[in-house]
Amino acid sequence: MARPAATAGHPRLAVWKFASCDGCQLTLLDCEDELLSVAAEVDIAYFLEASSAVGPGPYDLSLVEGSITTPDDLRRIQHVRRVSKRLVTIGACATAGGIQALRDFADVREFASIVYARPDYIATLERSTAISAHVPVDFELRGCPIDKRQLLEVISAFLAGRRPFVPAHSVCVECKSRGNVCVMVAHGTPCLGPVTQAGCGALCPAFNRGCYGCFGPMESPNSRALNAQLRELGMSTPELVRVYRTFNATEEPFRQASEEAESDA
Repeated sequence: MARPAATAGHPRLAVWKFASCDGCQLTLLDCEDELLSVAAEVDIAYFLEASSAVGPGPYDLSLVEGSITTPDDLRRIQHVRRVSKRLVTIGACATAGGIQALRDFADVREFASIVYARPDYIATLERSTAISAHVPVDFELRGCPIDKRQLLEVISAFLAGRRPFVPAHSVCVECKSRGNVCVMVAHGTPCLGPVTQAGCGALCPAFNRGCYGCFGPMESPNSRALNAQLRELGMSTPELVRVYRTFNATEEPFRQASEEAESDA
């Protein structure tokens, strides 16, 4: 796919990938009809998921997917920040270190010695960290993957020169708006909805599944109260720890919730 010719006066958009699964970039491609409208308003100058054509910086808006896991990542994100007027991180990997941040709770060198025949060839950092741990970030868009509507809101807000409106309330509010029956109250199904930020449209509870915390902690999570309720539903300490250590394990409220679960055992 060739990159469209730059349009004079249009903001220049770049999309970057670090350690990730590409799911958040695919969310942008999955916008389909909406993407045509976006392309009419911006010059998509750098987006290797969509095109091998590369337009040089500087860029007005950079969307960054993925966490920092290698020395090369660290050098590259500093370059991205230098050539970007605005930098928005997209997805749990970029905002919280992602699934790969589970290694932060163990010894990554031990993992490498088990997995690789020549671990001395592997160049990796001790931890998987969010982009904001290394460079200033203008906005963080959460999710695993991000929500298409919220992504379009972020891009639209940038074009309009305003701050994006992304709600900080919990998934429980989305359940109420959608008319979902509470899976914890009605079925005794463990659910992280009360402490998880909205954004997915309460997708899992709509299908009688508990929330998995894909969008990370909401604005003011009461995880201690939720932990007590989850224990009443029969969750063991290892299960409680595991439910918080998934997509956003190193986000401070979720990290604290898992540590409290261990200390309360």
